[in-house]
Amino acid sequence: MCCPPSDQNRLVRPLLYASAACALVTALASTLAVSPVRAATTELYTLETTCSVKGGQPQPCVVKAMDDEEAGVTTYVHTLGKSVFSIRVSDAPLTMSAMAPGSKDWVRLSSAGARFSTNTICFNDRELCVVNPNYLNSVREDRPDASAGRDLVGVKFGDDGRVIITCWDEGCEGVK
Repeated sequence: MCCPPSDQNRLVRPLLYASAACALVTALASTLAVSPVRAATTELYTLETTCSVKGGQPQPCVVKAMDDEEAGVTTYVHTLGKSVFSIRVSDAPLTMSAMAPGSKDWVRLSSAGARFSTNTICFNDRELCVVNPNYLNSVREDRPDASAGRDLVGVKFGDDGRVIITCWDEGCEGVK
């Protein structure tokens, strides 16, 4: 199963079109219970896929995407067995964050990257990687001009959550 192209692009668009107006900020959650979700949220999709944590072996996981249009936030909850990792994407300004270990605070990611050949999106180097055989292919089909001939796109974020470096392929060496 794959989310509709418009929902996919909301998460990946900043990786493809990073600019001041379209930046990506990410954060990785640790093994915590998911924070309460407001009643105004709408489930966008549920996806069965594989994820890996801290460079470990891929394992089955379920990703649930929930949108809170009123707050301008989409939350992606990754469940791997009893472990839960939550990533939140905010609209204004466009940022991504994750539930901090041992708290209910959201923290910024330092980096994110997507590799088209493996359909993998990783946060904070390889702290959390999500593999989806359809996800990035759908983005590539929707935006062939941006991704043509490219395999890896990476983003490094500043302390304020804004993109400070965007790179493609070999330009991403050293960006973690």
